[in-house]
Amino acid sequence: MIQVYTQEKQGNEWLQRYRGASAALVCVLGFTETGLIPGISAAGSTPHARRYTAIADAEFLYNGPQPRPQYPLPPLAAGASPVFISRAIVEALGLPIYLFNAGLPQLPSVPTIDLGGAAAQCLSRGCAMKLATVKHLWEQGILWGEQLARQPQDYVILGECVVGGTTTALAVLTGLGIAAAGKVNSSHPVCNHAQKWTLVKLGLQRAHLWDKIPLQDPLVLIAAVGDPMQIAVAGMAIALSRSQGVLLAGGTQMLAVYALMHALGKAFEIAWQPEAVVVGTTRWVAEDPTGNTVELAQLIGGVLLGTKLSFKNSRYPQLQVYEQGYVKEGVAAGGCCIAACLMQNWHQAQLLQTIEGLLERYSKAVGF
Repeated sequence: MIQVYTQEKQGNEWLQRYRGASAALVCVLGFTETGLIPGISAAGSTPHARRYTAIADAEFLYNGPQPRPQYPLPPLAAGASPVFISRAIVEALGLPIYLFNAGLPQLPSVPTIDLGGAAAQCLSRGCAMKLATVKHLWEQGILWGEQLARQPQDYVILGECVVGGTTTALAVLTGLGIAAAGKVNSSHPVCNHAQKWTLVKLGLQRAHLWDKIPLQDPLVLIAAVGDPMQIAVAGMAIALSRSQGVLLAGGTQMLAVYALMHALGKAFEIAWQPEAVVVGTTRWVAEDPTGNTVELAQLIGGVLLGTKLSFKNSRYPQLQVYEQGYVKEGVAAGGCCIAACLMQNWHQAQLLQTIEGLLERYSKAVGF
């Protein structure tokens, strides 16, 4: 149920090491005004809905289906939120959850650890965040990574929720000198590469960084065109890697974080363990015909794992549309599936049954 797409030897060694091992889920929430641009993302059918996607996902991940949620899951263009996948597995396996607020426009409705960040402005402005905020999030990421490493789990599933995050990921990858244009993913069935690239180029030009690629200072790059999740997760993963395994749960966004970790390690001469870190996603991302995640992972030099979960035979049309390219990934969905396979040797039947069971409870609680 787990495929190794790149760095096969290292990927299989990682899987072997953590088979049967214990895990915890860390989800870092952030926001970028890039996500409010019409058509940029399908993670919320309108710009207004996308403003609340992260806090709605966090509430559902933490509480599961509730009759009267404070922040209901936003309507999508099609399909069900990937948080159904994550929550179903977290609940079934009893995974500990840690939620972090790296920078949101409003406070979440469930307990979160506030990193003292701020929501990012649109990357096209070339001044997404203050450099001081980025430095603070970097320090907090390291600090909390060290604290999480003292918890009893063997490895950490590091997930995110940032609407518009594949566009900021493209900006960061580009700024680091990685030819990511045309290779990233999106929540759309056909990736909006041209729209993303226009925004990225504009942002880097306005920040006066276009002619300085590859950038030597990753913090300056994040401040110009990044989002608050990226630097916080990079810090956490670097600190965790020194003593535990790290499963960066996501697609394009986590490949950007992995590339950022390498750049930070080099720029600031920080010791960490790259072989302890892998990127884990869904096959809908890894095999997306409108992007090229595998080639992107090869360019970065990272291990890319994917769950083989299929919704082809689901009784819910909201899940079946994943097979048509809608939604694909988010809120550590792929990473949670990989963890279920490692911890309990779950296969397709158990995964689908558990996810559909949660969907059934949700439809009874709030209607679907």
